Amino acid sequence: MDHATLIVLLALLQYVWFTARVGLARGKYGVNAPACDGDETFDRLFRVQQNTMEQLLVFIPASYVFAFYLSELWVLVPGLAFLLGRFLYSIEYIKDPKTRTPGMAMTLLANMVLVVGGFYGLMRAMFFA
Repeated sequence: MDHATLIVLLALLQYVWFTARVGLARGKYGVNAPACDGDETFDRLFRVQQNTMEQLLVFIPASYVFAFYLSELWVLVPGLAFLLGRFLYSIEYIKDPKTRTPGMAMTLLANMVLVVGGFYGLMRAMFFA
């Protein structure tokens, strides 16, 4: 499970970085808590952080299920795609939210591979092993 743990920790570090950017933007743009909107750049940074948190809800357990039931090594492929997709999503969303599609698609595809692969591996273990 080392590879799954590595990829999950990298995703969590990425999320911490996105969160730190939101915190810094609060000060820079004068968006005091508990407010969640203000300057357009702050809003975009906040949405990147929130959307990443939403995607992590699927990514983390799916990574471990995929690694345990299908492949502890191959979990790195969709895991790295997820990380790259999140970076691309972040860059594009902050620049112009209309251009976020490639990063979001990469993220969703990675999560789908993890969920479907994990489900396949579980079914194989339950009924064919």
